[in-house]
Amino acid sequence: MSEVARRRFLQGASALGAAGVLGTGRASAHGSSSGRYHWLSGDHHTHTQYSYDGMYTIEQQIRGALRHGTDWLVITDHGHASHEAHSVEATAADIKRAQRKFPQLLLWHGMEWNVPGAEHATLFLEDCHDEAGVLRDFERQFDWRLNGQEASNPANEKKALDAIRFLQTKIRNGTMKSALVFVNHPMRNGRVAPHELRNMRDLAPDIVVGMEGAPGAQGDGDPLRGPGGHRGGYANSPGSNSYPAYPVEAYKTYGGFDWMTAKVGGVWDSLLAEGLGWWITSNSDSHFNSRDTVVRVPEPGNQFDLTGKHLDPLDVGPPQVLPPYVDFYPCEFSRTVVGTSRRTRGAVMEGLRAGRAWVSHGGLVDDLQFDVYASGGTATLGERLRVRRGSEVTVLVKARLATRPNSAGFIPRLRRLDLIKGAVTGRTSSETLSTPHVKVERSYEPRWHYAVFTHTFRNVREPFYLRLRGTDGNRGAFEPQADTPGAANPWEDLWCYTNPIFVEVR
Repeated sequence: MSEVARRRFLQGASALGAAGVLGTGRASAHGSSSGRYHWLSGDHHTHTQYSYDGMYTIEQQIRGALRHGTDWLVITDHGHASHEAHSVEATAADIKRAQRKFPQLLLWHGMEWNVPGAEHATLFLEDCHDEAGVLRDFERQFDWRLNGQEASNPANEKKALDAIRFLQTKIRNGTMKSALVFVNHPMRNGRVAPHELRNMRDLAPDIVVGMEGAPGAQGDGDPLRGPGGHRGGYANSPGSNSYPAYPVEAYKTYGGFDWMTAKVGGVWDSLLAEGLGWWITSNSDSHFNSRDTVVRVPEPGNQFDLTGKHLDPLDVGPPQVLPPYVDFYPCEFSRTVVGTSRRTRGAVMEGLRAGRAWVSHGGLVDDLQFDVYASGGTATLGERLRVRRGSEVTVLVKARLATRPNSAGFIPRLRRLDLIKGAVTGRTSSETLSTPHVKVERSYEPRWHYAVFTHTFRNVREPFYLRLRGTDGNRGAFEPQADTPGAANPWEDLWCYTNPIFVEVR
């Protein structure tokens, strides 16, 4: 499609008409409900004083999360020898107390797994008997910080698959109802190869369901409140354990999003082109939060090694100056909004597993609805719409633009939404990095507080998928630009993305 065609913005309904349509649509992302689902904002990647590089108490992390509208939260402290030896039961006790004290928050005890042969992933469980014991057993057996299986080689990759089989066994024998794994910051070091993603997904598509589309630590790029470096800490280059086929440009973020997600026709699209679900999230990776007055207190250098816990930090007044990482509280900058059938932990996990989620930075949109219709059916995020060959398929997008100042003190403006279409071409090589059959089908310019857009595909003959992305347009180009030090202020380049909807043709 030409650039001229891409600029044919559909203005949609009038302000009054759009508001009338949205009035029957889905609810705000901040925990209310209407229609088919509750839409709940959350974060599955956060750290506390039980991480060797963390600081906050669990209660401090929760209070910060609640200030920013968080509905669900997973505590994911790092696997580590001292953590396995001392921290797991202590964390479990703190979380049980927090669940009683903050019943409005859906809270999990998870972990950030050091994946053998790769890097990091979030793991959390549903309805697990002896949850602390299962997590500690998993950490002891399968975390490369404990077993030395960090190097990228076939034996260590097999160990990662053995870890997934361990979870499958616990589900089959009734120890727990389900588990979820998301690959974290996949291109920060380029150590998770395309075949590793596919192998884990193929082994357990109900457990290993996706990846962070955007990393946390976005504040690292902020020159005013942080070091003005690399968003997400993506300051690396290929190393000895990196997958050699990744290009150098893959180690950057683009509009704050991982290269796997941001590149149209790239790794994410190559996975979706196989016709199988692979979902994205966006998280805080919270360690030391931007402008926070809570700081780590001086402690002996071996404090964590001996106890698996840093001393409780204190609120001492002035904001932190250049902490080791510059993150945000959960949902302060990044949020993953999940459609759930009920307001329960199991329903959130089911929504994530189904891909019923969209992600946003900096409060760019308050609400985003994306549905596909054809005669006889409708589908939303993560779902599949089955149609007869030759059918018409109509897309309906409803966006409620931001009306409240974000954490940086301004109201962001969504300037463009892109409807992206990709062909479903079937299984391919496990090392595939790209697909040519993806394009921006249409771009829309929201002009009102409520924006409604439609698009119709006529005489549909082959299967395809659709996804949305949006931008504040501050970096100017149609495609997200590489974030580089000095030009990576996260508040000045905001994006949102949805998970896909598949259209199957029979």
